Amino acid sequence: MRRGIAATALVASLALTATACGGDSDSGDKADGPVTITWWDTSNATNEAPTYKALAKEFEAANKDIKVNFVNVPFDQAQNKFDTAAGSKGAPDVLRSEVGWTPAFAKKGFFLPLDGTEALKDQAAFKPNLIEQAQYEGKTYGVPFVTDTLAFVYNKELFEKAGVEAPKTWDDLKKAAATIKDKTGVDGYWGSTAGYYAQSFLYGEGTDMVDADAKKITVKSAEAKKAYGTWLDLFDGKGLHKADVTADAYTHIQDAFINGKVASIIQGPWEITNFYKGSAFKDKGNLGIATVPAGSTGKAGAPTGGHNLSVYAGSSEAKQKAALKFVNFMTSAKAQETIALKNSTLPTRDDAYTDEVKADPGIAGYQTVLEAAQPRPALPEYSSLWVPMDDELPQIAGGKKSLDKGLNDAELAIVKLVPDFSK
Repeated sequence: MRRGIAATALVASLALTATACGGDSDSGDKADGPVTITWWDTSNATNEAPTYKALAKEFEAANKDIKVNFVNVPFDQAQNKFDTAAGSKGAPDVLRSEVGWTPAFAKKGFFLPLDGTEALKDQAAFKPNLIEQAQYEGKTYGVPFVTDTLAFVYNKELFEKAGVEAPKTWDDLKKAAATIKDKTGVDGYWGSTAGYYAQSFLYGEGTDMVDADAKKITVKSAEAKKAYGTWLDLFDGKGLHKADVTADAYTHIQDAFINGKVASIIQGPWEITNFYKGSAFKDKGNLGIATVPAGSTGKAGAPTGGHNLSVYAGSSEAKQKAALKFVNFMTSAKAQETIALKNSTLPTRDDAYTDEVKADPGIAGYQTVLEAAQPRPALPEYSSLWVPMDDELPQIAGGKKSLDKGLNDAELAIVKLVPDFSK
């Protein structure tokens, strides 16, 4: 779930129609000619897609027997489009799949297991937690392509002026925010009301919205109530910006931070390039990046996000063979280094964090917080659980519902998403 990356790509409907049937529609490939595979790239069309398209051309140049039909599909449309296309046996051969989609499509039989294939021959090079969340029922259905997590990002100049350091706990953050307000006149922290951004508070209390292993809904547990209580408290107090429950809240928070009007936020690496566009970070070294503060358990962490490359199980054998080779190329250390340098995104394998890549302070900073990132449970419905939280948390933060009422309503909605789970 790339919350921060707004899908600004616009794909002409005729182009989609022509390419939607990548799996089996290219049966016109001549027996002695190149195999054509279709790749649905779901990245930002302006900031990221050009790099991927150039790499696809590089792959073609090195593999004359394979052609890549590159299609950039808007991220916010891709999941439903692929679901429809795969259900009718006409999906693209390769999909840039958000990590939350991977187990869901694997459960439906739409993805090819990649264990033992060329696509995953470098498995040991990838971060284990990223491989883990590409798996479903013991098999691996995606190769980690780019990764992300949330971090506590802050304006070093404002923190230094106030004489405070990056907080280790949420209580530390409240104290720091008040001091920053006193010393600089700027709010110290502005939190988000989105469910994904509240996830770190749950981890800080050792819990989650559900216990996938026990098949139990835990969003109303004592630990979860404590977590969301801490989250709620950070909208009220000196130096703590009040909750923004408008449709443009994400943009408001981001713009305030990059222009020095708030000293810290919780944010992901998909905004690295945009951080540098703000007046506060013309000097890239002013961007501070730290692990999100810990809860009362002493635990600190944030959800792991990102995208995998997955292969359509309905493609022909020849197309699958070509697709596996393509996936291996796109997830190689060399390709990931190129992507990081061009797009300022985080590689999924350590050998791609070269000195040149780490020269970007944003990438280097986020690399340090990846160790605290927690993979999502291999639960096909997991990503959909944030939808009820996105509905309820703004109402709680905006004072329209009490914490108990909001969490109760969230539980009722989650019951419908995982009906076999107990409360």
